Amino acid sequence: MTSSLSAPETKVAVPESRSALDTLMHTFETYKEANEIRLADLERRGAADPVSTDRLARIDAAMEAMSGRMDRVETKTLRPPLGGGPLPGAGAREHGAAFLSYARHGEADGLKALEAKALSAGSGADGGYLVPYETEQEIGRRLLALSPIRALATVRTIGAGTYRKPFMTSGPAVGWAAETAARPQTDSPVLAELSFPAMELYAMPAATQALLDDGQVNIEEWIAGEVDSAFAEQEGTAFVSGDGIAKPTGFLSYPKAAESAWSWGKTGYVATGAAGAFPAANASDVLLDLVYALKGGYRQNAGFVMNRRTQAAVRKLKDASGAYLWAPPAVAGQPASLLGFPVQEAEAMPDVADGAFPIAFGDFRRGYLVVDRAGVRVLRDPYSAKPYVLFYTTKRVGGGIQDFDAIKLLKFAAS
Repeated sequence: MTSSLSAPETKVAVPESRSALDTLMHTFETYKEANEIRLADLERRGAADPVSTDRLARIDAAMEAMSGRMDRVETKTLRPPLGGGPLPGAGAREHGAAFLSYARHGEADGLKALEAKALSAGSGADGGYLVPYETEQEIGRRLLALSPIRALATVRTIGAGTYRKPFMTSGPAVGWAAETAARPQTDSPVLAELSFPAMELYAMPAATQALLDDGQVNIEEWIAGEVDSAFAEQEGTAFVSGDGIAKPTGFLSYPKAAESAWSWGKTGYVATGAAGAFPAANASDVLLDLVYALKGGYRQNAGFVMNRRTQAAVRKLKDASGAYLWAPPAVAGQPASLLGFPVQEAEAMPDVADGAFPIAFGDFRRGYLVVDRAGVRVLRDPYSAKPYVLFYTTKRVGGGIQDFDAIKLLKFAAS
């Protein structure tokens, strides 16, 4: 797809996004009115009117649909076409032509010669061939738009299999001294190391030979479009709850400790004080406790992470003055906010339940690290699923917490 074909789509997306935002704002006002009626029924009769409850649920579903529409419009505007960049160099053009010949017809001689010339390790029929640089960049851009934690975290591209980051567990002793007083020798700093191995993530889109023979189809963009949602879904789950075995370590998988007993290497949490629920009185207080469990330097760029069902529960909460804690986005393309902090929706987060950690709050840019091993590989397989041609596509990704001070959790439990 050329840039000239994509430009009108981007122009149309702007008013479409504004229209969706206006509808969402109007729907939220209706939502508040319906919730006030439900609360009044609870106070007057001790039980909510089923009609009011059903109306509130339908409005909530409409808000979810509108939020999804805004997300789709925003994602569409973030997907630049492959042909929109500057003209690649001769080497890049040669690689692109060789890859196209391999993808369409299975002719691998050109890629073999290029990767041998580049002294590429691990390439060949068993390991697949590197996709063109533009295709790799396009996959990365789409993952950034679709993978919620990747969009929040720090992302590093590495050339080795593991990224190692040193950190100081104890620094040199420091203190005050008078002008003529003796300066005792200080202790040396003690360093430790965090390790982030890159694990293999794969997808296997299928195409017919007729599709591959169609010269109007951009094969590179087709591959990027086919694998982005599969990669994003797997990444989204791994970055939240991955166990670190053949996948990244999610931020919910580390040892946890109450804030009063927190130490480095653990994720601190604040308890709601009620099993599987917000407290019956002053429910907003536990969210404030969670916000201020984070040090001031981290709060400046902090935000909430939760799934849509938890967000639906949070929408009903009000502060002591009766104002709703949740607010829709102020402008198109921005997230909703809670207590003035942005809310990122991540479906991999757990639901509200006794002992669960459905809400995270922190500066994920400083707290979580995603590592990408450079290179996306494709292995063409025309034999396993005849008459379809499979494209076994792999990339190597790792992740884990790099600063345990930067992320805090809300635990729905008595303690």
